[in-house]
Amino acid sequence: MKMKVGFIGLGIMGKPMSKNLVKAGHDLVVYDFKQSSVDELVALGAKGAKSGAEVAAECDTIITMVPNSPHVRAACLGENGISDTAKPGTVVIDMSSIDPVESKKIGAELAEKGIELMDAPVSGGEPKAIDGTLSVMVGGKKETFDKYYDLLMTMAGSVVYVGELGSGNVAKLANQVIVAINIAAVSEALTLAKKAGTDPELVYQAIRGGLAGSTVLDAKAPMMMDHNFKPGFRIELHIKDLNNALNAAHAVNASLPITAELMEIMQSLKADGHEKEDHSAIVQYYEKISNVSVERDK
Repeated sequence: MKMKVGFIGLGIMGKPMSKNLVKAGHDLVVYDFKQSSVDELVALGAKGAKSGAEVAAECDTIITMVPNSPHVRAACLGENGISDTAKPGTVVIDMSSIDPVESKKIGAELAEKGIELMDAPVSGGEPKAIDGTLSVMVGGKKETFDKYYDLLMTMAGSVVYVGELGSGNVAKLANQVIVAINIAAVSEALTLAKKAGTDPELVYQAIRGGLAGSTVLDAKAPMMMDHNFKPGFRIELHIKDLNNALNAAHAVNASLPITAELMEIMQSLKADGHEKEDHSAIVQYYEKISNVSVERDK
């Protein structure tokens, strides 16, 4: 069913996601601080807006895709934001990855104005945003999820309801914890192999079919051995997610000791100037402390 949808945030993820909505025939009203991104969507048939308030004045359904919690708060509740002009009954689907505690707070403040919030963060990075095959994890009212399931599937390969508001971001943070720790485990293993005089490539081939095999191993081990750290997902963004994971964990008295260690490893990489590189660059931390390189022989 064709819908009129507002879309705020046309960055590395939001732009391809909004393009897929336009391709599917939805009527889009878009806003971003970067005018050239708005112009790109207008050229494809979307309507441009000058603020979040202008988007909300025209749309009862609004998607936000911005960097972190403060940006979501500003888009929803700030000056010239959604709440300035949104009609009661408006639904905001926040697809950013933010702190679930803050997600609930923003949701409660919007509810006072008659606006409903769902959190629907995504996993899959830019390639899956372009392909329209993202994994979406959704928190909010089940009946609202059911209503917007088809809209979300326009941008996704899977859309899963996780629970009440905030649950989507809890699932996303759990995903990011597992990915970070997996990458570190692969880094340690390849460093061990190289230091022990064994070819990391052959070790990788030997173990990938067993219990150690994983999506992370297959995606990141070749990048590590090629020293190809062109970002699919930057270290600085993973730092943001682990920070949110640790904050959320502390709010509910959960202890995440390995996540905390990974945060410090990533901070060390940031200090060395690697924050714009792919998170597979975690291997460079292990290479440094073991004085070895896992890079393939050229």
